[in-house]
Amino acid sequence: MAQTKKTPAKKTKAGSSKAKDFSKSPANKPLDKEAKIELFRQMVAIRRFEERSLRAYNQGKIGGFLHLYIGQEAVAVGAVSLMEDNDHIITAYRDHGHALAVGMSMNECMAELYGKHTGCSKGKGGSMHFFAPDKRYWGGHGIVAGQTPLGAGLAFALKYKGIKGCSLSFLGDGAVNQGAYLETLNLVALWDIPAIFVIENNGYSMGTSQGRSSAMPGLAERSGAFGIEWAVCQGHDVYEVRDTLDKAMKHARDNSKPYIVEIQTYRYRGHSVADANHEKYRSKEEIEEYKRTKDPINVFREQLIKEKILTEDKAKEIDKAMKAEAEASAQFAEESPIAPVSEITTDVYWEVDNDTENKLQGRYFFND
Repeated sequence: MAQTKKTPAKKTKAGSSKAKDFSKSPANKPLDKEAKIELFRQMVAIRRFEERSLRAYNQGKIGGFLHLYIGQEAVAVGAVSLMEDNDHIITAYRDHGHALAVGMSMNECMAELYGKHTGCSKGKGGSMHFFAPDKRYWGGHGIVAGQTPLGAGLAFALKYKGIKGCSLSFLGDGAVNQGAYLETLNLVALWDIPAIFVIENNGYSMGTSQGRSSAMPGLAERSGAFGIEWAVCQGHDVYEVRDTLDKAMKHARDNSKPYIVEIQTYRYRGHSVADANHEKYRSKEEIEEYKRTKDPINVFREQLIKEKILTEDKAKEIDKAMKAEAEASAQFAEESPIAPVSEITTDVYWEVDNDTENKLQGRYFFND
């Protein structure tokens, strides 16, 4: 039977993890000053981008859905910072944080939100469909748990080609109840596929609390029924995220085995900007308590100041720079052109658009 590789750290009254100093773990000890500041900068960048995109949405500049990542920044940044050259990443519709973490620019992301031709998906995907194949980032997907079999496919391709690597598939706590996810777990366990599934458990499946939507004892623990190893960690400490995922990713790469990680995190805003009741199914006090004790940016800033790596002035300088970059991205999106009408039927199937030999043979996606 699979065993837990890590149990949730004990919480102090303030809510921070004190059972272990994760800054000294094998995953984090090699980080130098510049690398740690870069992790902080990325987290701040995501926060300021999301805040600016919310303002643009409220101004009527963005149509469709907008699922904000505010409060969960340490998860995406911590995970992506561990990726190696043959690792791949895929996620659900709350995808802006992962996109910026892999190195996508604020300009191409904001332009996509505006539906402009300069966007990462040429304005055709919007908030839920950011893609960067050159960065091994395979989106943004709007179907709940629909990305999990795709993530397994990415890992299967690595194994099939004899390439040492793994895939990271992110999903929410509500998606674990979807059949596609459970079917995927069966296959990755059966075929020994190096796929990692990261459950970003923010406590609410849209507007339904976990206690009312998912049978306990835990979400990651269910994978034990498939013989898959699993772990649980806190998501407000980027060091703890890296410590846990480092073990999972090494396990997947070295043994060609799947792994499940449940990361307990929190979103400050609603399920999407259309979620007007997010302060009714949870209290303002609950939200404010998390902000006060577990805000991932504040937690990491205080940690870096304690390590004498960051100063308050430097933190303010980074924050100011990220606000300016986010503001500039909105201006870029505003001034960018919309796609010409001729683009409406392009980018459906690359092979068809480019009239390749594969098109003639009916093989659109796979090499010989």
